[in-house]
Amino acid sequence: MKIMNLTADSRIYTCNAYLVLGDHNALADVNTLIDVGRDPEAISNLKEASTGVGKKRVEQVIITHEHYDHAGLLAEIKREFQSPCVYAYKKSDYVDYTVKGGEKLKVGDGECEIIHSPGHSHDSICIYCESEGILFSGDTSLDIITPGCYEEYYIRTLEELCKKDIRVIYPGHGEPMFKGVRKKIRDSRKNVTMNRG
Repeated sequence: MKIMNLTADSRIYTCNAYLVLGDHNALADVNTLIDVGRDPEAISNLKEASTGVGKKRVEQVIITHEHYDHAGLLAEIKREFQSPCVYAYKKSDYVDYTVKGGEKLKVGDGECEIIHSPGHSHDSICIYCESEGILFSGDTSLDIITPGCYEEYYIRTLEELCKKDIRVIYPGHGEPMFKGVRKKIRDSRKNVTMNRG
């Protein structure tokens, strides 16, 4: 699995827009955008990416939630790249399929699981690629250092993520996390449950 952040050098406020490809750009791979962001430079970067001979540059898009910094370019992506299939938790004009959690989708050359992760927003999802130990977390917060009162559904999300073999997190904002990821998630779960009765 190859992962490119199309908005890494953005000068405007946007999320990380990840292009996920197979290791060998094989015809069976599914070129996938995880979030599209709102910076038009992402489209330019996508046009320059090596996405495989005879393949659509973008075959599917997965939106982690509908906030403008994550989905702002969706209409342009649909127009520019031959209407890729769009998956999201919440139905909108440009979403083709809604997901609720538990679905398996091919992403690049791997199979990934959709995890509904309400907290930042009701429609937030994460994308977990078990074979690679990778989690695309969108804006789901996985580094909670301050105990507090948290909603039960958010605690359930952290409990579910603690059961996964997550070794790398690609967040919606900021740099990927490569070290101590499982401990970070376990510590976050501990902190959010500290004040429960």
